[in-house]
Amino acid sequence: MQPLLQGRFGRPYLYLDRCETTQRMLDAAQPEGAVALCDEQTAGRGRLGRSWEAPAGTAILVSTVLRPPPERKAAELTLVGGLAAAIAVERATGLAAQLKWPNDVMLDRRKVAGGLAERKDGAVVLGIGINVNQRPAELPTGTKAPAGSLRSVTGREHDRAALLVDLLLELERRYDAWRDGGLDAVYDDLGARDFLRGRRVTVDGVEGTAQRITRDGRLLVETAAEPLLVESGEVDYRG
Repeated sequence: MQPLLQGRFGRPYLYLDRCETTQRMLDAAQPEGAVALCDEQTAGRGRLGRSWEAPAGTAILVSTVLRPPPERKAAELTLVGGLAAAIAVERATGLAAQLKWPNDVMLDRRKVAGGLAERKDGAVVLGIGINVNQRPAELPTGTKAPAGSLRSVTGREHDRAALLVDLLLELERRYDAWRDGGLDAVYDDLGARDFLRGRRVTVDGVEGTAQRITRDGRLLVETAAEPLLVESGEVDYRG
């Protein structure tokens, strides 16, 4: 796998057949661009403490060490990672992917990928999971957003190695643009893939209509009382 990598991300490249989570394979002592990958996670995590589960050999489970400059908001890296994943998914499938604020990648209205950025002693470890070759029966049920995989949507298997190479290269490009110019530098591609725009949503019990992802990474929701700018929280949507 490592000889296929392009760009600077993936050096060093750490791989395990099985791990608790790729987030724990990395720490702040490693250089920016260090990548950890495993074939099966036993304690994979998403936002808000949710688990991320996938049968061995079916998903991309990867984390990367990043060192954003102090003037940037590290929380925005969740959006940057989600955007990179969405673009990589689009190229692999030939279908339009969308980003459900703040971190879910949607394909055919199903969640196929997600990301999680965590601070670690001055660095940020960004984890990305993509459901690639799970059959429908292998996908989790009972999730708020219906789960999908590239295979369940397109009806065919996909080359995980090729997708990983493209994901890391796209992440490097989008990260570099964000590092130099903030969310403004990636906003056109981000806004064009805004899944929640125009949908009825509920945010922590407050109902409204999602207007857009703002240029500072928040979600603007129009409510009956007043506009609401959401920095974090649980967002449910209808339809």
